[in-house]
Amino acid sequence: MPIITLTSDWGDKDHYAGAVKGAILNKMSDITIVDISHKIPPFDIEQAAFILRNSYPSFPPGTVHIIGINTEESDKTGHTVVEYKRQFFIGTDNGIFSMLFDGKPDKVGELTINQDSDYFTFSTRDRFVSAAVHLASGNPMNEICDLKDNIVEKILLKPVEDAGMIKGHVIYIDNYENVITNITESYFKEIRKGRGFSIVFRSYEISAISKSYNDVARGEILALFDTGGYLEIAINQGNASGLLGLDLKDMIRIEFT
Repeated sequence: MPIITLTSDWGDKDHYAGAVKGAILNKMSDITIVDISHKIPPFDIEQAAFILRNSYPSFPPGTVHIIGINTEESDKTGHTVVEYKRQFFIGTDNGIFSMLFDGKPDKVGELTINQDSDYFTFSTRDRFVSAAVHLASGNPMNEICDLKDNIVEKILLKPVEDAGMIKGHVIYIDNYENVITNITESYFKEIRKGRGFSIVFRSYEISAISKSYNDVARGEILALFDTGGYLEIAINQGNASGLLGLDLKDMIRIEFT
């Protein structure tokens, strides 16, 4: 059965998610619709990219992902379809696609299909749905797009090696207030080279990498690499962000000895 996913900043109070799902089902009743998240902070494409980047690899080939965030079209940010590793992503080319993938997209196209209404404030329902159903039905991408070479690039904060340490930043805080950084396990191992280390932030210091939350006592601070391979600061059954005073873009240092 075809799959269409939804990622948006609509929240769960308003009618937007329901209206989009209804529009999909009106065009294609035999389909699975998956809500990835509707609680992205408004207009925050960085947070949306992190959530979708860590979700889409679990989906089968042919899945179509609708991105309903910051969807207003302009001369610089067109409505775009991207194919990557046999999955499709539909959204506005405002930089979000450049944050989703490790490699270059397999195919990029700017949508040419008309909207389903004369209003231009709800492109997800009135344009993206038609494109998603077209692709989910197995139809070619070039029938609804003018193919192009590039996507808008947005530069993200990356960890750096400086003066014998790694300097990284907080990029995501999950529902448990676990703090996720942009330092990957592979980068940590590359720079570490078997040396001892201390993870330093605020007035705290961690000198070990745990495998699970229960490696430390309840209420204790720990660091581990999460399922996406990112360094995470947590408190076993506690709220690390609030209790440790860590917020988005705060610096995390790893000092080597």
